Amino acid sequence: MDSHMNAPSACCCPCSDHGNEPFCTSIVRSAHQNRNFRTAIWTGCHLQMTLMCIPPRGEIGAEIHPDTDQIIRVESGQATVYLGTGPESLRPHCRLRTGDAVFIPCGTWHNILNCGGCALRVSSVYGPPQHPFGTVHRTKADSDHAEH
Repeated sequence: MDSHMNAPSACCCPCSDHGNEPFCTSIVRSAHQNRNFRTAIWTGCHLQMTLMCIPPRGEIGAEIHPDTDQIIRVESGQATVYLGTGPESLRPHCRLRTGDAVFIPCGTWHNILNCGGCALRVSSVYGPPQHPFGTVHRTKADSDHAEH
């Protein structure tokens, strides 16, 4: 049975956090509809998914999650993954294209750069959640401000 047939609420609207309730959606479609730098679409007790839209030559920014594992999957576009032991030691690790993912263990410095000519759309899964329920950062500047 098609999972979308059982999900009348699967409007694919990434505009709100549907967390802590069962939720069905097309991640690819939701990622394409997301125009924000970061939108939390589901935040549970132990897991969170966000969608990101990164402009050409843009980046997530060097970061580390001391207690959170992360998976970043490219929904469309091209990305270069940088990894290192600190923000100054980040080096190119791999290139990702649509459908590719990188698994980032807690305590690993990382950055994702959009190396393509169009918006990079990624989904990111955190375990445990990294951002407050309902997080929406319209721009990277908004994200940077909220993080500091």
